[in-house]
Amino acid sequence: MQVSSEPVPPSESDSATLQRGFWSLMATQFQNAFSDNALKNLVILLLLAQPRSAEQRASLVAFAGALFAAPFILFSMLGGWLADRFSKKRVMVGVKIAEVGIMLFAAFGLGIQSVPLQLVAIFMMGCHSAIFGPSKYGILPEILPTEKLSWANGVVELLTFLGIISGTVAGGFLAAGFVANPAISGLLLAALACGGWWCARGVSEVAAANPTCPLRINPVSDLWRQTVRMRSDRDLWRANWGNAGFYFVAALVQMNLVLYGQGVLHLNETQNGLLNAALAIGIGVGSVVAGYASRGRIEYGFVVLGGLVMALATVPMGMAEISVKAFCGALVGLGFGGGLFIVPIAAALQHRPQAHEKGAVQGAASVWSFVGILGASGAQLVLGNVAQLGVGRIFWAAGAVSLSTGAYVVWTRRGELFRR
Repeated sequence: MQVSSEPVPPSESDSATLQRGFWSLMATQFQNAFSDNALKNLVILLLLAQPRSAEQRASLVAFAGALFAAPFILFSMLGGWLADRFSKKRVMVGVKIAEVGIMLFAAFGLGIQSVPLQLVAIFMMGCHSAIFGPSKYGILPEILPTEKLSWANGVVELLTFLGIISGTVAGGFLAAGFVANPAISGLLLAALACGGWWCARGVSEVAAANPTCPLRINPVSDLWRQTVRMRSDRDLWRANWGNAGFYFVAALVQMNLVLYGQGVLHLNETQNGLLNAALAIGIGVGSVVAGYASRGRIEYGFVVLGGLVMALATVPMGMAEISVKAFCGALVGLGFGGGLFIVPIAAALQHRPQAHEKGAVQGAASVWSFVGILGASGAQLVLGNVAQLGVGRIFWAAGAVSLSTGAYVVWTRRGELFRR
């Protein structure tokens, strides 16, 4: 089997092209995260607007989250194979074309007010993003030198979570603004998908990393193969589980915010979206700080610091009678810790694999991260409906997971957390 060698960093004469390609990738990623979450939150809010009990609302939110997460478990390995077998840019362009069709389908489902079709659209967008992810993350070490990876991941995480949160906020505005004709929301998202396709065409050209890679059609056996491969690399193994733990916490917090804003703070759809904006501000600042403070290295100490900050931020969030202002402040702190936490993990997942298997490893990491998200949907149901923990105290559970992950890193990397 022929494979490509490690990518050669671009020469100085290529710097202008590199910058255009990198920022085109960032614009595409922002649009992708924005549209995914705008559609998901739009559908959730339209469902919650119908008369339902608190238990039914919690179940619907968890089900929609699981429906979006399931394709990542089923199709991320296929996305990894495509990222290795073909040019990652071409994969991304093809995925963006598919997104236009998916959003038009969503507009149809919204127009006829069919809940099953709307949920199918969420599932299809999950499939689209599952295939997009490995190419998006795998292309970074092919177009950037190693010393730029932490900085680039700071930018990626900033724009990803700004896209997630602003998309969630936009979903609230769309739900409130087009109540009489929700199909308009779908058409607007289809137009935005056209913009994402245009941005993807500007991403830097890269050759196929492993053009003779055989088709892998069994996601279970391929996932097992890549997981065993990651197990042989200590840093890659830890990064994989840290990534899964982070997305468990992020999904649990985001699902719980919808319920907390409506049931405890008594906010409307637009105001509820602003809670997510506070979270986004913290994530953006934390990601940028971690990217720049890493000084061209992968600093695992930020995982420890981020986990501690996240855990401390959730303490006031579960207290009774907390004000909206104080709650938003805690959300900013939670997001800041999350940004510190995820940047070195994402950089390690990109840097450690060999060039010909970066796509496959990204695919496996994506599967495990969405196992974490799917687990968060289950945790939301168990903690809320079975254990009757209360929506405020579910934030404490998220903080406990963050703290335990940071403690694990301390235990396994003693003496080498922040290198001089």
